[in-house]
Amino acid sequence: MISTNLGIELLADTEKEMLADYGVWQEKSMYGRTYMGVVRTTYLIDPNGVVAEAWTKVKARGHAKAVFERLKEIKG
Repeated sequence: MISTNLGIELLADTEKEMLADYGVWQEKSMYGRTYMGVVRTTYLIDPNGVVAEAWTKVKARGHAKAVFERLKEIKG
């Protein structure tokens, strides 16, 4: 993990280990071609490292707002 001045921690999974652990590195297909890729997914992880919420097959439109609203609910 990398510490930043953003107030959050960022990580890079260059070996795709975490992608496999979370089950988001999957076979996909487009235009009749199959390939391995990331299934767009968002995990909200609490300060204890526990997944508090998961969204699968995410569409970008409106998603950030949904995550933000859920975060507000969790925080009370």
